[in-house]
Amino acid sequence: MSAPLPERAPLLRALIDICGPDFARRAGLADAVAGRLASFVAGPATTGAVVDTMRLAANRGLAVVPRGAGTKIDWGRPPLGVDLLLDTGRLAGVWDHRPAGLTAEVGAGTPVRAVQAALALRGQRLAVDPPSADATIGGMLALNESGPLRHRFGTPNEQVNRVSYVDLDGTPGESDGEDGRPGIAEIEGVLVSANLRLVPLPAARRWVMASVSTPLQVHNLVEEALEQEVDPSAIEVDLPTPAARSPEQPPGSLAVLLEGGPTAVDERAGRLAKALGDGVAVAEIAPRWWGRYPFGPSDVALRIAVPIADLHAAVYALRDATRGPVPVRGSAGIGAVHAVLPGDLSPDRVEAVLDTVRSVLMARGGRAVVIAAPPEIAREVDMADPRDLF
Repeated sequence: MSAPLPERAPLLRALIDICGPDFARRAGLADAVAGRLASFVAGPATTGAVVDTMRLAANRGLAVVPRGAGTKIDWGRPPLGVDLLLDTGRLAGVWDHRPAGLTAEVGAGTPVRAVQAALALRGQRLAVDPPSADATIGGMLALNESGPLRHRFGTPNEQVNRVSYVDLDGTPGESDGEDGRPGIAEIEGVLVSANLRLVPLPAARRWVMASVSTPLQVHNLVEEALEQEVDPSAIEVDLPTPAARSPEQPPGSLAVLLEGGPTAVDERAGRLAKALGDGVAVAEIAPRWWGRYPFGPSDVALRIAVPIADLHAAVYALRDATRGPVPVRGSAGIGAVHAVLPGDLSPDRVEAVLDTVRSVLMARGGRAVVIAAPPEIAREVDMADPRDLF
C-alpha cells in the first residue's frame, strides 16, 4: 500500500481499536517479506479479532500476510504485495488437551516446541519435528513443514483432525478437508487453531549411525536398513562439502532412528548395526545435524523429492550441474532432501542447474524446486508456491 501518512492514520486507529494499543503499529525495518516492507503489523488475540482484522483489510484492499515466528516467511514465491502482517503470536496455547482421546486443540501461534513440552508432562507428543526451531503450529501446518518423523508418521497435515480459520473476506470457517471443504493447502486466509492427533511418547530412542561418502553408498545402506524390518521412525542423511581450502570430501553420515520400549529398541538397533557393517555406532542422542536444514538465509535452498531408488541419481545430477559436491541433507528413507547452492550465483545459473536436475528427475517421477533464496534471486527464478514446499 502506498497511501500517504494522513490517509494511513485512520487505518492504524481502526487496527488499534480491534487489537489493542500495544498490538497494532506501523511496520518497522524487520517487518519485511522477501525484501518487501509491510505497512502495518497487527496482532489479534481472538478469532473475533481476526475476523474484524481480515474484514477491515478486505474493505480497504490490503494484502495480508500471516506471520507466526517468521522462520519461513521469505520462503517460496514472493507475494505480490504486503500491506498488513497479521501476527499470530497471541493466538497461542493448548486450549483443549484430551489425553484419553489423544487429541489437543492448539492455537495457531503456539510454538511447536512449547506444545511438545506441555504434552510431554502427560506422556504424549505430536509426531512432528519441523526443522525450523521456532516454528509455530500455524506456520508448520500452512506449509506442511515436515522433519525426520515424516518417515513413520506422515506429514503434519496428515495428523490434523480439523482446523479453524478465517478467510480473506473475514469469514470464519472450520475444515477437515472432507465433504467438499478445503484442505489446509487450499485455505486462503489465516489459520486460527488446529485439533491435532497425539501419540504416546516412546520409552526409548536409539540412533544407528554409519559413515557414508557417496550418494550410491547412501542408496545401498538405505535399502539394507529397510530390508531389516526394524520399523524405523526416520532415516536421514547428511552429505557435507569440503571445508574452505580443503580438497578432501569430508565423511557424511546416515542415521536411522528407532523408537519403542527399551529392550525391543536395543535389540532392533543391534540387529540393524550388524547388518549395516563395520564402524556403525548406536547412540542415545541424535547427531548434531539431525532435523536441521543445511542452508542459511544467504543460500539458495533446493528441495528434491524422488522415489528412494533414484535419490542417488538426483544427487549425482546435481553435482554434475554444479560441477562439484553440494551439501545435501534430509530424509533418505522417503527420497526427500534439501540441497544448497551458493547465494552469489546468478539467477540464470540457478535456473540452468534446476533445468539439468529436472531433466533427470522427469523420467523418474521426481521434482526439484527452489524453496528459499536471497530476494534478488527469488524475484528472478522459478520459486515454489509456498503451499507446495513439502
